[in-house]
Amino acid sequence: MTTSRPNVLESAMPQQTTTTPPQITVPPFAVIPGAQVQQTLQGQEQQIVNLVEATYRLHAAGDSVNPPSYFLRFPDRPTARIIALPASIGGQVRVDGMKWISSFPANVTAGVPRASAVLILNDHDTGYPFACLESSIISASRTAAMAASAADRLTRHRGRPTRIGFFGTGLIARYIHTFLSATGWSFEQTGVHDVSADSAAGFRTYLQQTPTGRITVHDSPEQLIRASDLVVFATVAGRPHVTDPAWFDHNPLVLYVSLRDLAPEIVLASANIVDDVDHCLKADTSPHLAEQLTGNRDFLTGTLHDVMTGRVELPEDRPVVFSPFGLGVLDLAVGKHVYDEVTRAGQLHVVDDFFHETRRYG
Repeated sequence: MTTSRPNVLESAMPQQTTTTPPQITVPPFAVIPGAQVQQTLQGQEQQIVNLVEATYRLHAAGDSVNPPSYFLRFPDRPTARIIALPASIGGQVRVDGMKWISSFPANVTAGVPRASAVLILNDHDTGYPFACLESSIISASRTAAMAASAADRLTRHRGRPTRIGFFGTGLIARYIHTFLSATGWSFEQTGVHDVSADSAAGFRTYLQQTPTGRITVHDSPEQLIRASDLVVFATVAGRPHVTDPAWFDHNPLVLYVSLRDLAPEIVLASANIVDDVDHCLKADTSPHLAEQLTGNRDFLTGTLHDVMTGRVELPEDRPVVFSPFGLGVLDLAVGKHVYDEVTRAGQLHVVDDFFHETRRYG
C-alpha cells in the first residue's frame, strides 16, 4: 500500500488568498456658517466646559496629536498675524483638522472684530476634509470654557472670588463672562478697564443687560487689579505692560488668556498653571519670558489637568496665574460637536460634488 506525500514545494509556497479591498467612500463636504455655530452652542455652556475638560484628559493620556502652532507674520503689518493650529484627537471624537485664525488688531478701530477664523475637519479614515466651519465663535467658546473650568478648579481650595475685573473688553471677555454666568458664577462687583474708553463703555452696557452686581469702570490697570479677586486679561498686547508685582499682593486668581501683558517678575512671584507646558512657553508669552530670564521652568506649578487630578496643590499666599496657550484639539472637539449637532438636526449644508475627482482611474 502506498501513501502520497504532499509536494514539498507546494507546501512551502505562500497560499493565495483573495481579499476584498476595504469599502472607502469620500465623505460629503459641508459648510457650517457662524449663525449655525452660534445657534448650536447657545445655552450649552456647561456642556462645552465638560467637553473641554474631557479633551484635556484625552490630551494628557496621549490620545491626541497637537504639534506647535504656526505663525504667519507680515513685515508690512507687524501687529497682524495668522496662526495655523493643526491637531488630531482620538477617543470618541476621532477627527483630524486645523484651525486657521487671523488676528488683525487694526480692525477694531473700524468697528470690525479683531479675529476671524475657519476650522477644517478631516475624516479619520480617508483624510478627506468633510466640513468647514466658521470658527471665531468656536474659538471664543473653547477659550471661555477653559477659563470657566480654570476658575472653578483653581478656586476650590482658595475660596470663591466675589469681585471680578476684566482687563480688555472685546469678544473674548464677553464670552468668558457669559460662560462664567452660565456655569453658576455671580459677583458682587464687576470691574472694567480698557485702553479704549469706547470699548469699556460698550462692555459696561453689555454687563448692564445681564444679572450682575455693581459695575465700575476703572481709569487705571492698578485700580482694576487691586479691586478684583479674579482678574481676566483679554487684551491684544504684544509685550508686557503690567510690571509691578505689588498690584497682586492680595493674591488674586488671574485668567491670563492674552498671555503677553504681565512682566516676567509677576509670573515668578505667582503660582503658575498652564494648559500645556511646551505650547505655552514659546512665542514670547510671559511664561516664556520668565523661562528666558531664569533659564529654567521651575516657576511652573503644573497644568490644569494636574489640578483636575489632584496631582498639584495651590498655595494660598501667592497669586495664581492660569496661562492657556489654547490647544488645537479643543477647537476640534468643539467643532466636531457642532458638526454632529447640526447633522442630527438635519440642517447640514452639503456642497454637492465639492470633490470632483473621486475615482483613482477616472
